Amino acid sequence: MIVITTPTGRIGGRLLDILLNDSPTCGDELRVIVRDPARLPDAVRERVDIVTGSHGDAEVVDRAFAGADAVFWVAPSASPTPSLDDMYSGFTRAAAKAFTTHGVGHVVGVSALGRGTSVAGRAGHVTASLAMDDLIASTGVAYRALANPTFMDNLLGQAASIRDNGVFTQTFAADRAAPLAATRDIAAAAAGLLLDRSWTGTGEVPVLGPENLSPNDMARIMSEVLGRPVRYRRQSLDDCRAALAGSGAGDALVAGYSDMMRAKDDGLDDGVRRTPETASPTTFREWCEQTLKPEVQA
Repeated sequence: MIVITTPTGRIGGRLLDILLNDSPTCGDELRVIVRDPARLPDAVRERVDIVTGSHGDAEVVDRAFAGADAVFWVAPSASPTPSLDDMYSGFTRAAAKAFTTHGVGHVVGVSALGRGTSVAGRAGHVTASLAMDDLIASTGVAYRALANPTFMDNLLGQAASIRDNGVFTQTFAADRAAPLAATRDIAAAAAGLLLDRSWTGTGEVPVLGPENLSPNDMARIMSEVLGRPVRYRRQSLDDCRAALAGSGAGDALVAGYSDMMRAKDDGLDDGVRRTPETASPTTFREWCEQTLKPEVQA
């Protein structure tokens, strides 16, 4: 049995689709933990075992992990929280105990690049995510952390600005190239690990995308794919913090995001070399054609 958390999320939902529809050799029963089962498509609800509730709740994970061989783990990153430690490790503690209680063999988690870099200890969300990885690994379960850079899919939150103003914003230097990954490739990496559970011990699986791109590179590619000019506007960290606070984000989230963005500009995502094993297949151009363009044109 494989248990999937966040089955309605961008990564968890795609993972569930892969396991249900793209993996003919998958002989595992699938169980999902979801707050609102109605958010799952009817065809999915008919084919999976559903545990309703939050996967941060001890009673919920105790029920969900009974009989489980493997778990896909994501700590939600948008809920109100007093601290980043509470958001990641605090949210995960009940699950970590349940991994041991129920003898779960393998866990795959969504995490971040940065371990071993000089800025890993002051990188906000990433620092907290790496501490969560350590917590899970300390249980003795076989664990693989998917070490991810910035998601291409984050740009979907700016689809209206790209459509209406021809502008997208980030906090990075315009010419600073860095890895980008499509969430569908992260889901595919998770599926591979969950289906072939011959691995042991703990470690990271980087998902780096096929190339490093700067914001200027991204603007050029988006312009070509969308057939209209798109330009990059760098946002200061002060303006970023103000925008987050204005949207209702709490102090811990605002500070954590700002620290993460600063660390990324200082090389947080540069510590892993791209190889055939660490590269993922979806190019930014392909992602723009298949994902961003339909959203902008909607």
